[in-house]
Amino acid sequence: MNELPVVLIVDDEPSARQTMEMLLMREGYQLSFAADAYEALAHLDDEDEAAPDVILLDVMMPGMDGFVLCQRLKQNPHYQHIPIILVTALDSKQDLARGLDAGADDFLHKPYHGLELRARVRSMLRIKKRHDALQVALQLRQDLANMIVHDIRSPLSSILINCDLLEPQLADTENLEMIRSEASRLSAFLTDMLMLAKMEDGRLILSRSNVNVNNTAVSVYDSFSPEAHLKNIQFVLDLPPQAPVVSVDASLWRRVLDNLVSNAIKFSPTNGVVTLRVSTEADDRLKIEVTDEGPGIPAELRETIFDKYEIISAGRRDVKQVGLGLAFCKMVVDAHNGRIFVTPNQPKGSVFTVIL
Repeated sequence: MNELPVVLIVDDEPSARQTMEMLLMREGYQLSFAADAYEALAHLDDEDEAAPDVILLDVMMPGMDGFVLCQRLKQNPHYQHIPIILVTALDSKQDLARGLDAGADDFLHKPYHGLELRARVRSMLRIKKRHDALQVALQLRQDLANMIVHDIRSPLSSILINCDLLEPQLADTENLEMIRSEASRLSAFLTDMLMLAKMEDGRLILSRSNVNVNNTAVSVYDSFSPEAHLKNIQFVLDLPPQAPVVSVDASLWRRVLDNLVSNAIKFSPTNGVVTLRVSTEADDRLKIEVTDEGPGIPAELRETIFDKYEIISAGRRDVKQVGLGLAFCKMVVDAHNGRIFVTPNQPKGSVFTVIL
């Protein structure tokens, strides 16, 4: 927020603007004025003008009325956080409902009293101040998380390099393999966090190429077969005879399949079956299914399962998983204009499906 709160007054009547100015001038605000909706939009778009903290918006204006302007501002991510007080002589329930539907935060009915005007502006400024403080705190947390991720990657790389250097010198490398495996998992987790941060900031650019999906699926199968074998899990690969070719970011696409298969193996019981299936829909869309026989996902979690940091242990006390990997999968699939969802497997388990 600016040092002085900025109040933008939008009204086509000069006398109404002057009245509000007189009633608010002693409140310590920086007052700005617009004679109609278009002037208000120009003011908001002008980088030299201070961004308003509250907008007092008259409803009855020629051209674009207050309802339309309010709705337009609330649909714009740059302005939707600014509280809007609709100033109106209308008091029917239909008009109030229309104002609420447009996104108005408060109403001021004409004729208004100075005490009421000042109280409503102060109330909206408190809301705006809390919003700004929350945004600062969220940005600080995000910056701190990104800094931690970057700082941890360097020692992790050293751990993995030294594991490779120590291996020829040790007769028993079982413990070393465990260290390498856990360090690799943590490194993958950090990579997912960095990718998510880039996606959320709009800084991730897809590097598309034509990818043979069958070849990618075989590569994933080869990578996870040893882990499945150690857990006595049958890992099945079901591929179509005609390999689908899709235009995707090969690196991100591979990480999506890795995450889905890794979770399936992790949550499957001993002697269970995990299936990676590739097929095409009737409309030639690509369909990938990863099926497991784990505890399954409860119906109430099937939507939130793709949220960041959602716990997806879902009945397995011996395995706890924070759903960052699934959030990563969803963001990658969304970036490719696809869909990802989970359905129950019969008689038990889950089916994670990706459609491109």
